[in-house]
Amino acid sequence: MPAHQFIPYQNPTYEGEALRQRAEEFCHFMDRRRSLRMFSDKPVPKQVIQHIIMTASSAPSGAHKQPWTFCAISSPEMKAKIREAAEQEEYVNYHGRMSDSWLDDLKLFGTDEHKPFLEIAPWLIVVCKRAYEEEAGEKKNNYYVTESVGIATGFLLTAIHHAGLVALTHTPSPMNFLTKVLDRPVNERPFLLIPVGYPAADAEVPDIQRKPPEDVIVYYE
Repeated sequence: MPAHQFIPYQNPTYEGEALRQRAEEFCHFMDRRRSLRMFSDKPVPKQVIQHIIMTASSAPSGAHKQPWTFCAISSPEMKAKIREAAEQEEYVNYHGRMSDSWLDDLKLFGTDEHKPFLEIAPWLIVVCKRAYEEEAGEKKNNYYVTESVGIATGFLLTAIHHAGLVALTHTPSPMNFLTKVLDRPVNERPFLLIPVGYPAADAEVPDIQRKPPEDVIVYYE
């Protein structure tokens, strides 16, 4: 089997103060990212969403299989269907499916089964993971699918934040209803439902803090 062709890697590198400053500035920039449930209905151009999704699709993946599909929804009718189905699942979650300790942990965020943001946000992005591919009627494996799609979702959230927009990683588990509403093929599984848009003028977020470095980093020097 012939070897794959390689091309030179091209990207600027930095050293010294420039390296430190870029890392610090980006850390502070990303630390301002928050999950929002209060969206404006202000339109976001389709091209912006495409650039954001293609940034996500630049993520690394197992054997470069890129095992993801991003469903971008702006149709009011489709968003209404998704909200109705999601709220049905969430009602069950909040009224028996979730444990008492889980519900207690959620009190900080003031959430319940009502999800109006699913219709207010101008776009919903449903991230799907592709368990396998079908070529000429034959199944072809994808590798490290969940890990790959998780990394791509991180890229997606970063791109949304970089564009000056906001998002919410919504997980109305189980999410099988999205497969039906969106008429997706059997090799795809919904992974996350992410509303995307501008923050509402009166948007608020919980007053919470991130863990400090000593709680999340272990150095071996």
